[in-house]
Amino acid sequence: MGAGVVQKSGGSGRRGRRRGGRARPMAEINVTPFVDVMLVLLIIFMVAAPLMVAGVPVELPKTAAEALPSDAEEPLTVTVTAEGGVMIQSAETDRADLVNKLRAVAAERSSDRVYVRADGNVPYAQVMEVMGALNRGGFSNIGLVTESGGPTLDAGTN
Repeated sequence: MGAGVVQKSGGSGRRGRRRGGRARPMAEINVTPFVDVMLVLLIIFMVAAPLMVAGVPVELPKTAAEALPSDAEEPLTVTVTAEGGVMIQSAETDRADLVNKLRAVAAERSSDRVYVRADGNVPYAQVMEVMGALNRGGFSNIGLVTESGGPTLDAGTN
């Protein structure tokens, strides 16, 4: 019992060549450029995501309320800081000049929606003073900003 070697006939000894000089189509997809593009996009989004957060740091109270629907125009945000300061968007504003600035802003905007952000430790009276100034300044659609996941008043759920 011996083992023998069988050779193919008609070949020049090279693998992968066919007669006639035609190359076989490659049956695999090169995914390296796709992976490169996806990694670049991932890095861009990872860098850009923290920049999209609101600028004034406050400790928002938590509630179980749902989020309000958004408009096409960027909403006006008025913030009451923990120290009692008032900011329109990210600009510090004196309380005495607040109504005049709000009237000027209301004249330029098409929407009367405004969001009030207040630190959870700010007294209720200070937040109501700012809301009264917003009303006198021409804003009647006022929303209070909170963080979700807070306590509910339902006895059965949390």
